[in-house]
Amino acid sequence: MRRGLVALTALTALMAVSAAGCGSGTEEDMVVEGAAPPTPYSGPMYIHGKAWDEEKDDRADLVDTGAAARALECDGEIFTAGGSEPWSKGDGGRTPEGGLEAYFEIEQPDVPLEGYRVEREEGGRVLFSYDVDGRTKVAVIVAKDRKNRPGWGPETSASCDPAEFPASWTDSRDYEVWTDRNGKRVPITVISSSVGSAHCDWQKAHFLGTGEGKDSVLYARDPDGVLGDEMLETPYRGDVTMPADAKDTGYRLRDWKLWLTDDKETAYVRTSDGVEAWPRVKQGMGCA
Repeated sequence: MRRGLVALTALTALMAVSAAGCGSGTEEDMVVEGAAPPTPYSGPMYIHGKAWDEEKDDRADLVDTGAAARALECDGEIFTAGGSEPWSKGDGGRTPEGGLEAYFEIEQPDVPLEGYRVEREEGGRVLFSYDVDGRTKVAVIVAKDRKNRPGWGPETSASCDPAEFPASWTDSRDYEVWTDRNGKRVPITVISSSVGSAHCDWQKAHFLGTGEGKDSVLYARDPDGVLGDEMLETPYRGDVTMPADAKDTGYRLRDWKLWLTDDKETAYVRTSDGVEAWPRVKQGMGCA
């Protein structure tokens, strides 16, 4: 599926974590009963979507990558959107609910696997939505017997930023969702962090990324030196004085408070014990 990349692609590569949605469970778990929302989606169920280029296009352009994106009710910008790849006979479902199950099996999306409901049916297509507080955060349009897609299966799908999903779900994943100074969850396209990958023996390190695409910056906390000097622009320092020109970003995670200088060469993380200096990770460095 052509979809927007997860924020901080460098961070994603370094973590080397598979967040695929395998093991989707039963159709009864996936689809729940429920009344239609106060304002159900009333737009077209099919739009010929264009490809989205992470380096060239603004994230707002994801709304033009298929009908499912139009059904979302995100607080911020759309996180992923796009159409499905072809599949073989037997991969599709026999019912719309089976088509939703095929979506999880074929696309392996990193979204909640349960709690979807039918929002709309029209012209051989069914819109399934996953809602949070009455607003659609994941939309999947399944269709039957389209070209190179036998049976019921995904035609287009889209989702909001993971920070808009319930904390109970993001807490069960590898996401660390930061908040702003008012306690509001911040999109992971703005800031994201994660413990280092066990695959790389980096569990004692921590990565912090800001921005996305060409504007992304990746920092690392490495008190035990597991990353090595060849990965970091400068050494990690666990006890420093906050620079006079550092500014509080307002971003918080547990007792961590992120401060940055204008050059963004180092992330200064204020903790309950003092201030740590997290250096930038060198461009192109990662774990094989």
